[in-house]
Amino acid sequence: MPLPKAELHLHIEGTLEPELAFALAARNGVALPYADTEELRRAYSFSDLQSFLDLYYALMAVLRTEQDFADLADAYLARAAGQGVRHAEIFFDPQAHTARGVPLDVVVEGLGRALDRSEERYGISTRLIMCFLRDESAESALETFEAARPHFGRITGIGLDSAEVGHPPAKFREVYRLAAEAGLHRVAHAGEEGPAAYITEALDVLGVERIDHGLRCLEDAELVERLVREQIPLTLCPLSNVRLRCIDTLADHPLPAMLEAGLLVTVNSDDPAYFGGYVDDNLRAVEEALRLDREQLRLLAANSFRASFLDEDRRAALLAEVAAYTFEPAGALTATA
Repeated sequence: MPLPKAELHLHIEGTLEPELAFALAARNGVALPYADTEELRRAYSFSDLQSFLDLYYALMAVLRTEQDFADLADAYLARAAGQGVRHAEIFFDPQAHTARGVPLDVVVEGLGRALDRSEERYGISTRLIMCFLRDESAESALETFEAARPHFGRITGIGLDSAEVGHPPAKFREVYRLAAEAGLHRVAHAGEEGPAAYITEALDVLGVERIDHGLRCLEDAELVERLVREQIPLTLCPLSNVRLRCIDTLADHPLPAMLEAGLLVTVNSDDPAYFGGYVDDNLRAVEEALRLDREQLRLLAANSFRASFLDEDRRAALLAEVAAYTFEPAGALTATA
């Protein structure tokens, strides 16, 4: 059994595997510009964030009905269970669907159908986080927020994703203010391709509780001191960082330096169908490339629960699971029977 962990940086649309994309395309009468799944997989080669986003949004055309979104979420949860995930905080991009004529209710109810059964079927508790596309207008984000109000019992937080450069966090000041008033959790992508200053802005202007990526915080020593002092979580996505050319190789990843500095970092998969691995695959990859020891792996797993929006009782129970986990001699991430 893999090391117990939470996944806190996961875009549900980014779990659309080629096989499911073709199955949904056939079900919905959507023609994909690829001959088969192998040709589609070959398209998963990106030069930067934007080249990924172009394909990511194009493939969303196959998602049309509540059942499509339920099938997408259920497929992720089944994979996540096999990766040791005990809790998942799942992003979705409503504007990417409503812009295609898919009502917000269809998206939320479809995802919710799978998430409602997740703990019983897979042992995975879940939270649903609605992300705004930062390359869309602030007005569009506000309209989406208001349209989502009837779903705030199911949606527990908001986030900010998509093309970062040129779209500073402050652009979304008003919708984050409204989210705080509504009692929603607040996170934001910052410091992936954008500068470290975007991380500071997300904290000071948007009042976020967690930074998604945050890779470039190391460029600002004062910011690092603050992140350590306030124990603000960073949800790192190592394989994504390599595939999107934020870093050249996993061996260059600053994860060890971030742990050494005392930053509260976690390992996640981002868009695993596109980036070559789910969350345990990411953990295994950094274990090998960065020569992490078992206590560092245990710390990363514990951090994932500490950084989550879980209630305290479940967090304590899951942290106890991590503390009690026994590594096999032959494979650091596999528990003894």
